[in-house]
Amino acid sequence: MDFTRIDAYIDEHFPRHLARVQAFVRQPSISGEGAGMREMAELVAGSIREIGGTAEIVDTPGWPVVYGELDQGAPRTLLLYGMYDVQPVAGEDWLVPPFEARVIPFEDRGECVVGRGVYNTKGPLAGLFSALESVRTVEGRLPVNLKFMIEGEEELGSRNLPGFVARYKDRLRADGTYFGFYAQEKTGKPVLWLGVKGILFFEMVCRGGAWGGPTVRGIHGSLGALIASPVWRMIHAAHTMTAADERITIDGIYDTVIPPSAEDERVLADLARTFDIDMELRENDVLRPKHDATGAALLRHYLFDPILNIDGLVGGHHGAGTKTLLPHEARAKMHVRLVPNMEPDDVRAKILAHLKTIGCADFEVRFEEGYPWAKMSPSAPISQAMIRSLRSFGHEPEVWPNIAGSAPFYLFSRVLSQPFAMGGLGHGGRAHSPNEFATLEGMRLFEKSVVRFVDEFAAIRE
Repeated sequence: MDFTRIDAYIDEHFPRHLARVQAFVRQPSISGEGAGMREMAELVAGSIREIGGTAEIVDTPGWPVVYGELDQGAPRTLLLYGMYDVQPVAGEDWLVPPFEARVIPFEDRGECVVGRGVYNTKGPLAGLFSALESVRTVEGRLPVNLKFMIEGEEELGSRNLPGFVARYKDRLRADGTYFGFYAQEKTGKPVLWLGVKGILFFEMVCRGGAWGGPTVRGIHGSLGALIASPVWRMIHAAHTMTAADERITIDGIYDTVIPPSAEDERVLADLARTFDIDMELRENDVLRPKHDATGAALLRHYLFDPILNIDGLVGGHHGAGTKTLLPHEARAKMHVRLVPNMEPDDVRAKILAHLKTIGCADFEVRFEEGYPWAKMSPSAPISQAMIRSLRSFGHEPEVWPNIAGSAPFYLFSRVLSQPFAMGGLGHGGRAHSPNEFATLEGMRLFEKSVVRFVDEFAAIRE
């Protein structure tokens, strides 16, 4: 491909490409609340058609998946995975309205779009379409055939994506999968993540019942001297699940966990030379890490430890003023991050067994769909294609064995038996937080990096 001409086209038409990013962000699509989901799916399907592909909006028991194809008569086919849903904004304090996608100077990052989803991940999704359009306009065709699978439930744990993959398995066959993402740090250093942790969401509910406690309504707080509290019972139950250092204490939870491989340890050793824990703390407004370890030992905790997290704990009165109340129920929303070789069904069974052991079998426990971990080798051809594409911009990528977060990549590696890659140039941050942002210059670089990756992927010979 003629990168000089394609880059020039991207630069010339960047105002229009920026407008596409803003249009994506301005369309709310909060999967947890149902706001704007169908409209956003239509916007994504329309973008596939605009670059010459076919698209269909496939209904699921939840929010639809957008499936598309673009046949270029090429030897290799790339499946493009993405998400069009975002997190809620209720209760957050934003510099600008979260769905206006305003361009403002932000902190010391220069001109940025600030808005919900611009970083995670509507900005990269819109940029992907702009990059593909640029190649087709300049070159006349793409060097690979494309398939698209853009879901609307990633922020809900991709609960209906496995069913979609099972239905469309034959049509989703490709030589690899790519998830475009802004993966440059503030310093300009690009990061390459080779995998993800798995995840299992659940909610525990403790109500008054045969064990004691109010059963149908909150009652006067003075009765706490006579009647047990569902809130204290929930707190004590949660307390039994971790030690003081937050190591999980559920019996058998570590039975299947395997240590990092020799290849993982080599990647960790390399990563320790460039990983900046102080920058990570500053970016997240944190004063110190959980562990006293440093270097590879700290990274080993970060990337290979399972965690049990309390996402929210509620019960009784938490509005303005005081109210002496003995609540009739308490709720805890939680999740487990899964590492090799933890499986969601096994962890689910151990959580239930633990509650039974501590005398809390009466808790109502609702599990959401979870999914296991997934990872690629740094030597895999698709990983090397991503590395070469980043190096072509004069950057040496920082290679991570996996990211501490989660995504349904097991569907690619296990179910579809396809290698996968995630990343690209571009910078943003504050995912799931107020003032989520992405830099304009990063958006431009992302499009150019997608072009290089697609070219490198097309050249793979296995």
